[in-house]
This record gives sequence, structure tokens and C-alpha cells, in this order.
Amino acid sequence: MRSFDLAPLYRSTVGFDRLFSMLDQTSGVEAPSPTYPPYNIERTGENAYRISVAVAGFTDKDLSIEVREQALTIRGGKAPAEAEGKPDYLHQGIAARAFERRFQLADHVSVKGAVLDHGLLHVDLVREIPEAKKPRQISIGTGSGPRTIEGTTDRQAA
Repeated sequence: MRSFDLAPLYRSTVGFDRLFSMLDQTSGVEAPSPTYPPYNIERTGENAYRISVAVAGFTDKDLSIEVREQALTIRGGKAPAEAEGKPDYLHQGIAARAFERRFQLADHVSVKGAVLDHGLLHVDLVREIPEAKKPRQISIGTGSGPRTIEGTTDRQAA
């Protein structure tokens, strides 16, 4: 397996530290990502996404969803069962162990809602780009003198 040294890039860039941290994580430096519970990520629209997590056996009270610093964290944990109400399993194939699953969200992506349906937790996300960040057209004027975006020159405004 190859390893890449990103140290020279750290010295010559500003503001990309999160990108380099993500590259370090995907290069296998850290422990492998957990496989439980399984999940899907799908695009439901041009700027809409859905994360579906298989949480069979969990109720909405057993699950928590938190967004902090562009990271979505889904946690699940069952409350300890009472001794008298606990079933005597001959085979237990449905996992009900505690879990924590994290997803890194891109800039301007926010959580719109979550629904638990037939053992699947669906978390809906949307990317909302602020008006200041959207591309805009600048009209080109003709004639003499510099023009501002509003179409007036500095001399006309005075």
C-alpha cells in the first residue's frame, strides 16, 4: 500500500486543513470504518439527498440524530431490558447493539428531517447555497466612463 506525505501541502495552503484531514482518514491511517448498521446514500433531487440507515428493532426513542460542525451523527442504543420481560432467544440474528455512524456534510448542506419507516431511518438533506455565493450575471455597459454594477458611474452618483 502506498502512503502519501501531504506535509508540503500543509505548509503552502491556508484554509484546506479539513480537506487534508479527510484525505488522511481515507488513506487508511485510522481504523477501518464500521459496517453496522448498513446504510444507503441517494440523490433525490438536484440539491436533495437522503441517507437511509437500517435500524431494525430500534424505535424512535432508541435513536438520536445530531449535527455539529458539518458532521451528522446518528446514534442508536437500546435501553437495558428488564430481567422478567427479556425473551429467551434460541437464535438472535437481528443485531440490536449500540452504534454510532458519522457522515461528513459538505458546506451549505443541512438536515431537513428524519423519518423512521419499516425499520429504516431516512434522513433528508438539502444543499442551500446562499444568494451571495450563487453565480450572477454582470451587465456590460457601453459608452464613456467606468460603470458600477448598478449602472451608475461615480460621477453621476455625486
